[in-house]
Amino acid sequence: MTSDKSKLPTDLNPQKIPQHIAVIMDGNGRWATSRGLPRIAGHRQGAKTLKELLRCCKDWGIKALTAYAFSTENWQRPVEEVNFLMHLFERLLRRELAQMHREGVRISFIGDLSALPKSLQIEMERSMAETLNNQAIHFTVAVNYGSRNEITRVCRQVAQLVEQGELSAQEVNESLVEQHLYTADTPEPDLLIRTSGEMRLSNFLLWQMAYTEMYFTDIFWPDFNREAFYQALLSYQSRDRRFGQVKASLSA
Repeated sequence: MTSDKSKLPTDLNPQKIPQHIAVIMDGNGRWATSRGLPRIAGHRQGAKTLKELLRCCKDWGIKALTAYAFSTENWQRPVEEVNFLMHLFERLLRRELAQMHREGVRISFIGDLSALPKSLQIEMERSMAETLNNQAIHFTVAVNYGSRNEITRVCRQVAQLVEQGELSAQEVNESLVEQHLYTADTPEPDLLIRTSGEMRLSNFLLWQMAYTEMYFTDIFWPDFNREAFYQALLSYQSRDRRFGQVKASLSA
């Protein structure tokens, strides 16, 4: 890696940098438990890691970062932990918004936001409105998000359009479905990173990740630093992305 942290490491090809990275930030609780700390300490440290990764993406020319912060299944966690996470989201937004705005970060939230505390919804709406025209990096946070829930919601919306006669069944295609997804204005992820040794998608961006490269690491999320991110990008750049096609030299 180069010594200047803000510059792309010299052995990474700037032409092959993923434009959109998705992350499943796993292992906060286990990181804390392994240190004899309460689980919430892991979430607090995990938030710092996410902030650092966002800055690193911006420095290295990555245009979009999507983070899985809270799934539709996470409500089943202990009430104290859920409440802490909601307060943490709100506090971080209040504290970090001005700085992110200055740095040109555009913030989006995806998921069923209507189930969240009203004060948090207000902060989310404010941050999305304030940063709407920023172009340095598009930072999307999935909160109360579940991909099956999202796809079901799209099916319902499209069915209503057909029911109302605004659309025929023959007009329903992939492009139409994509227009109704939460991520309609974001390119599909090139790379998914999941930490803490788990190797599954956990109901995250199932439609959007049809051709996404997957990278799994045993590192707990709070320890996922620039060096670990650099290793993920090295792995990504070594892969041959064909999107279901065959290379010209092999097709003869």
